[in-house]
Amino acid sequence: MPFAVRVRAAKGRMPRGLLMVLAGLPGLAAVLALVLCSVGVDRTRAHSDRPSYAARPAVAHSAPRPAIVPRSRWLDASVPRNTPPARYDDRVVAVFIHHTDSPNAYDCADAPRIIRYLYAGQIGARQWDDIGYNFLVDRCGTIYEGRAGGVDRPVTGAHTQGFNHRTAGIAALGTFTAGTPVPRAMTDAIAALAAWKLGLSHVDPRAKVRLVSSNNLSRYASGTAAELPTLAGHNAGFMTSCPGAALTAKLPEIRERAARLQGR
Repeated sequence: MPFAVRVRAAKGRMPRGLLMVLAGLPGLAAVLALVLCSVGVDRTRAHSDRPSYAARPAVAHSAPRPAIVPRSRWLDASVPRNTPPARYDDRVVAVFIHHTDSPNAYDCADAPRIIRYLYAGQIGARQWDDIGYNFLVDRCGTIYEGRAGGVDRPVTGAHTQGFNHRTAGIAALGTFTAGTPVPRAMTDAIAALAAWKLGLSHVDPRAKVRLVSSNNLSRYASGTAAELPTLAGHNAGFMTSCPGAALTAKLPEIRERAARLQGR
């Protein structure tokens, strides 16, 4: 059917001003525009009693990367460095919060020494291949890179028995049993770190995620699917009191702050 005939056929359904615009378009462009406009007009009239909304792209919730002290600042020449190549997952969909069960009354300038001590114990007596935590946070809110492999990559850690895959471990330097004050600078730093790390996969820190246990020593038998918080305490996946009652009580607050940092 010639374009002029198509325009006349649509005349009863389209505004006069729009028809004048279409008449001035080149042939193919005008035909396409006519088809699109006709569909739009029909849909608007069919649902004239409903509000119309413009299509919106999905919002990507992310957060800025906080300052992270590289492991070279605590892993000095006196410490063995025979670590094998890092292992990786496809992405990080949850973080587990720990405490290091070490003294609280430390000067923050001593944090690198404390991390070296933790590292030496884990690769020595425990015979691990590296420090288990992906990150460590001191009471002043300074964030340290832990396990090797790249802070922005989904490095497989050794922090939560049965749930090391697709997760990151964040350790608070200190012991946070019931009644122990938890520094605000520390919880703010944990929230900022979790918001950024989970944001790389667009994961809501307040949500839950289905994870499959890989070890019978976990709280869940190997192969069992568990629904866990995306920002969880160590005790959610393993039979332990870690990260301590005081820090566990702060987790809801940390989740909410992390979500706000993601713009949720």
